[in-house]
Amino acid sequence: MDHSSIIEKVTRLTQPILDELGLELVDLEYRQHGREWFLRLFVDKEGGVTLDDCAEFSREVSMILDVEEVIPVAYRLEVSSPGLDRPLKKPSDFERFKGELVKIKAKELLDPDGRGHRRKTFVGQLLGLEDGLVRIEQTDRKGGVISLPLDELEQVHLEPEF
Repeated sequence: MDHSSIIEKVTRLTQPILDELGLELVDLEYRQHGREWFLRLFVDKEGGVTLDDCAEFSREVSMILDVEEVIPVAYRLEVSSPGLDRPLKKPSDFERFKGELVKIKAKELLDPDGRGHRRKTFVGQLLGLEDGLVRIEQTDRKGGVISLPLDELEQVHLEPEF
């Protein structure tokens, strides 16, 4: 079974558990580090996820993955919160976190305001996602509202403010 089909099957099998526990799957990674394989699931819920939430979800997921024999090699299962700098991936994330400060990393150099200032990193207040474009009000020295094509972005994360 290839990498993407494992991720797809794990996502499908865990959805009923997520629904039952009132959790949201923020991200899922299946990676090899050295000789070991890791399956990492990042979960969240309104008001934040607790250690008990992660432990209960981990127990349930571990059981279903063992029964279904989804992963053909030995692996470590890790379940955790996405953290304060959680990634934004789904369209609903961009709606839910409107008004929050975000840090965006593009795959290639972009010039969203057409001034010849090509760069990969952008920071600003999230205005939303419209027609495949992430809109932010920049908070750095450049300022102004810019739109960045979602499919040209490597990462969009919340930028914690302290």
